[in-house]
Amino acid sequence: MPHYLLQFDRHLFYFINHDLANPFFDLVMPYLRNPEFWIPLYLFIIVFCLWKFKKQGILIIMLLALAAGFADFTSASIVKPLVKRVRPCRDPVVSKTDIERISCGSGYSFPSTHATDHFAVAFFLILLLYKRWHWIWFWGILWAGTISFAQVYVGVHFPLDVFCGAIYGILVGWMFYGLFWKLHIGWVKRGLISEENESDYK
Repeated sequence: MPHYLLQFDRHLFYFINHDLANPFFDLVMPYLRNPEFWIPLYLFIIVFCLWKFKKQGILIIMLLALAAGFADFTSASIVKPLVKRVRPCRDPVVSKTDIERISCGSGYSFPSTHATDHFAVAFFLILLLYKRWHWIWFWGILWAGTISFAQVYVGVHFPLDVFCGAIYGILVGWMFYGLFWKLHIGWVKRGLISEENESDYK
């Protein structure tokens, strides 16, 4: 990584981790980056897809799960071991002032798998539903972005980790959205599903 970019990343980390510190963020950010906190939302998405799109909803849920799984595996098991960037708590410069609001954790830092996973899910849903519900892009990006911000605030990732993780997650979401349409067309041709709800996300 170029030295100037490394220095910028460290300074931005310090700003988020230190200068933005406040009791409210200290309370909520550790929860927001915890997947278990979002279980009710995941359940709502599953129920909504099944209710709104019927059989198509099964395909949507399958590909959402595959998108998240693919993003998680490739970022955590392939990219991180290749890049081998240490987390802030083990960075020779940042570790001296890093505020660890949760356990630093093991493994490498780049990219943020949290950012990758959640942006993959968010972007898939944005592409799928934007035509019918234009506001979803705002809430989808805000949701994934807040989780990514929380990763920096609690001290387990650098800003560049979450930014690149978000970009990669968007690419994964776009790729699985394309796969959805290929499978959807195949299911329609085989008569497995109808085109009744297609106007909602075409």
